[in-house]
Amino acid sequence: MRIRIDLAYDGGAFHGWAIQPGLRTVQASFEDALATALRLERVRVVCAGRTDTGVHARGQVVHLDVDESVVVRSAGRSQDPPLDALARRLNGILDPDVRVRRVVAAPEGFDARFSALQRRYAYRLWDSPHDVDPLRRSHVVAWDRPLDLDLLTEASAHLVGHRDFASFCRRREGATTIRTLLELSWARDASGTIEATVVADAFCHSMVRSLVGCLLAVGDGRRPTSWSAEVQAGLSRHPAVTVAHAHGLTLEEVSYPPDDELAERARLTRALRTEAGDDDG
Repeated sequence: MRIRIDLAYDGGAFHGWAIQPGLRTVQASFEDALATALRLERVRVVCAGRTDTGVHARGQVVHLDVDESVVVRSAGRSQDPPLDALARRLNGILDPDVRVRRVVAAPEGFDARFSALQRRYAYRLWDSPHDVDPLRRSHVVAWDRPLDLDLLTEASAHLVGHRDFASFCRRREGATTIRTLLELSWARDASGTIEATVVADAFCHSMVRSLVGCLLAVGDGRRPTSWSAEVQAGLSRHPAVTVAHAHGLTLEEVSYPPDDELAERARLTRALRTEAGDDDG
């Protein structure tokens, strides 16, 4: 059977999602916990989006394939349904900076990565560093210059659409940098926190933080609003674009089509992108 698992994690103490020898990563920690919970020697999962070092997630999605009898056996004497028992067992094994939000049987054709329609990230900042809430400092970036949301919004409009984002990505051999950016908007809440909402079909490596870094130079007045379009048109990494700090970024949500469209969505996505090309905030 294929299982869908929804995860949340604080990325501050992890070296990103993907397994790296000798380093603590979300994937390694989660797969170890799964292997323990299912009483298997090894488990491998597929995730919706591979987050960078220090990036957080509220809406990460993974899938794994496992024999149904293994899941039933792992529940032991629990009176709960086997997948509910698995969720509770995982949260008892995992460190507190990773939480399982739900475990369900995946519908036919579901692929956590390739069936996804879009990913939604949020990037959070304070532009009044003296007012930074110390209890949120690991999730919100302190910016030392006032930011103009009108300038940010104007510059962001140049980037929305189906474009080549090579200027904002770390290239990977054989990977496409063409993406459809569906939303790039800015808002300030009652606490003064500025939040960028970034939605796309998928993201290249470091794309979200590069977009934010470029736009912040406009928002604080160092660059004109046309600069974002100039950078994008260059189709190569611009030396003046700073990649924004990782701890301000959170993967909030991954969206999928109706169940009867999952398999076709996965087929189309695979045809558009190579294995190296998708997906990293």
